[in-house]
Parts: sequence; C-alpha cells; structure tokens
Amino acid sequence: MNIHDAIRQKRAVRKFTGEPIPEADIIDIVNAGRLAQSSKNMQAWHFIAVTEREALRDLSECGQFAGHLAGAALGIAILTPDPDLRFNVMFDAGQAAAYMQLEAFGKGIGSCLATIYDWDRARKLLGFPQELHIRIAISFGYPLEGPSHASRRGGRRALEAVLSMQRWNPLDEPHNPFI
Repeated sequence: MNIHDAIRQKRAVRKFTGEPIPEADIIDIVNAGRLAQSSKNMQAWHFIAVTEREALRDLSECGQFAGHLAGAALGIAILTPDPDLRFNVMFDAGQAAAYMQLEAFGKGIGSCLATIYDWDRARKLLGFPQELHIRIAISFGYPLEGPSHASRRGGRRALEAVLSMQRWNPLDEPHNPFI
C-alpha cells in the first residue's frame, strides 16, 4: 500500500477481534515508532508493549476515553521526559505514534490513540521510573468490523476551511472551528 492511500483510508479502530498479533508484527510496529523523526534527534521516548489482557484492562481505566485498550490485542504506552518542561517531546511522541499506526495499518491492524490521565496509576501498573511520563497509549488489534469508512460526523473539514496561503485570512474561516 502506498502512503497516499494509507493516509486517506486509515481511520480510528476501537473494536477488535481479540486475535493476537504475531510477535514479528509487534516488533515491526514498535520499530516504526523508533524510526520516527524527532527534535534534534533526541529520540526522547520509550515504548512499553502490553499484551496481557488484565494489564490492558487496567490501563484502559487510566483515561476517560481509553476503554478501547481493554479489547485490544496490543497496547503501546509511549513514555517521554516531562512534557511540561519540554513540549517538543509530545510532538515527537505523536510522530512516533503516527508511524506505528501507519505500519500497523499496512498489516491490516487497526489502532486508536488513548489519552492517559491517571498518570500515577499507569506508572504503578507499568512500573516505569519517576523521570518518565505517560500521556498517550495506543490500542492495536484486528478490526472487528470490515474496512473502515469515512467519519460518520460528515467526514473531514474541507481543505479551504483549514488552509490560508502566505498568511492568515480571516475571511477563510469566519468562526472559531475548534469550538
């Protein structure tokens, strides 16, 4: 699959079959994250791959909208230095997450990001040191339903609604699109 098609076809998957993901595919997915570009080539991340059902269920309770982790075959926690001290680590973590999701998509494996809010509980569950922090995890698994389709909420905003050329043009978007 080429990148153009992957970007247009990939959608968030939150319901999985429960079929395990082969270890070789897990390694490929994590390796894709490892290869992501990062600010100043810091590579300021560490990944914890979780396949144990009980641990995935516990991790799913660390975020309001992280329930999909409970049904996943794989969860990957992305650890970084303190994002309050270095904002760019979250940008880098996001790039690593996107690379992993695209690698998985190419293998027919669905995924969805989960924001982690109960940091202390996640730290206790996964056993990582105080100097590392968790803000996101990703659920992975074979989609329960067929191929994903465009978002049910009307699809993506039009290019004209999100692009100004050379500088901001208030006529491009007369209202706040983020509300």
